[in-house]
Amino acid sequence: MKRFAITNLKYDIPSSIVVFLVAVPLCLGIALASGAPFFSGLISGIVGGIVIGALSNSNLSVSGPAAGLTAVVLAGINKLGAFETFLVAVFLAGAIQLVLGFIRAGSIANYFPGSVIKGMLTAIGIIIILKQIPHAFGYDAEAEGQMNFQSGNDNTLSALLQPLQHIHVGVTLITLVSLAILIAWEKPFMKRLKIMPGALVAVVASILLNLLFSAFFPAFAVSKEHLVQVPVANNVKEFIGLFTLPDFSAIWDKDVIITALTIAAVASIETLLCIEAVDKMDPQRRVTNQNRELKAQGVGNMISGLLGGLPITSVIVRSSANINAGAKTKASTIMHGTLILFCSALIPGILNMIPLGALAAILLLTGYKLARISVFKEMFANGKYEWVPFMVTVVAVVFTDLLTGVGLGLLTSIIAILYGNMKNSYYFHKEHHHEGEIIKIHLSEEVSFLNKASIKLTLDHLPANSTVIIDATKTQYIHFDVLELIREFKKIKAPEKNIKCTLTGFKEKYKIDNTHHVVSESNQPVAEEKHSLQQTGTLSYH
Repeated sequence: MKRFAITNLKYDIPSSIVVFLVAVPLCLGIALASGAPFFSGLISGIVGGIVIGALSNSNLSVSGPAAGLTAVVLAGINKLGAFETFLVAVFLAGAIQLVLGFIRAGSIANYFPGSVIKGMLTAIGIIIILKQIPHAFGYDAEAEGQMNFQSGNDNTLSALLQPLQHIHVGVTLITLVSLAILIAWEKPFMKRLKIMPGALVAVVASILLNLLFSAFFPAFAVSKEHLVQVPVANNVKEFIGLFTLPDFSAIWDKDVIITALTIAAVASIETLLCIEAVDKMDPQRRVTNQNRELKAQGVGNMISGLLGGLPITSVIVRSSANINAGAKTKASTIMHGTLILFCSALIPGILNMIPLGALAAILLLTGYKLARISVFKEMFANGKYEWVPFMVTVVAVVFTDLLTGVGLGLLTSIIAILYGNMKNSYYFHKEHHHEGEIIKIHLSEEVSFLNKASIKLTLDHLPANSTVIIDATKTQYIHFDVLELIREFKKIKAPEKNIKCTLTGFKEKYKIDNTHHVVSESNQPVAEEKHSLQQTGTLSYH
């Protein structure tokens, strides 16, 4: 698909507007939660959209300031003492990411199981819903973009009870009207009007409704604290003054370098996870080059640090909103960044008329699409080795944070692989074999340490007085521990059970003596167990 095909603009322009509307309050909220200047969030949104959007080959991902980095940024600013010093760390983090891209470190994303990625997406959907419910009722104590479970003295669940005591009727009505418009806009009977994005219609309707409240029902009117709050510059000089330059005199400071390494590590992992998830959500199943993405993120963070912006990653909330809005190419991402720049510079006053309730409605629908009941049904249907890591990831991400949750999900997947290999893949069912039969075990192309437990289990359950042939003819690699296991079986365990063990096909470098006198298979029945190692590291019968 062409990057900027004219035929795709009818999809990309409306999508860019939706992402723009979602991104602005998130940029501001993340800046607030990070203890940084408001405008720094908008700068990173602009750079993430225009610069990274242009350099990346991801068609649908959207980059900007990330909720997952708020704690790192807040700690970094406090530790370094000045925002100008922190910007040096952002610049250096970008340089580190650029190096990671050139050394092809992006391939780490290929090792994240699909169940964990789906769990991450589902959890993000649940978090979005839980976090937006207070905003939907007019309780805006927590900044937009805050995604961690614990926030001050409250947590995500306890915060859900607060709106019951602080319901703002005007905000609630605006949320419900906006939600109704968004849902109706997706129905077939609204097809003719879909040239206008439903999110834009909902936002315009919310502004008009609030003006109506102000004129005729003042008690329902939405006040400033429940509206978008973009910094307003009255002239070009004031607008330029919103940018902050880094203090490069601190570039060799130990704490600056440590902060930069932390940002680079967290931002890179979050980006790779997001890219992997976005590729899975892409209706056309296009694949992003992870190394090029790291390079694009690196350049983006270097520029963001130079201009006074926050660290940038590929962000799942904006990316999923982009996909749900029907984007086709990266033009949507670039245009959303351009819209943030244009509107924050020229018409911030209009942006400041948008009620947060309308944006909460957009995000509630986005969250629902990520966490549909059908996703849970699909994962349960795939078996326990899929749904257990999936559920662990969902619960862990919701109750901790994205990286911790994904880490626990990945650990669960590894344990599931080990357990599955040990229990099923190489277990020898001796009742299926009869005394005197030849048992042939074919080792697969690669035999890693992950296979040690299951191979041991197989060898331990071989029946006494049998003949076994272990064939490594097609094997390119055998882990040292597995070789030791086979040596021990050949020299000690096999003689103890009067098992005749024949080894064949083992390479000279393994220093295992092949036994060349193979029993004729024409004279005796043969029971073959062929085992192969899949790319995931699991073993299965053939």
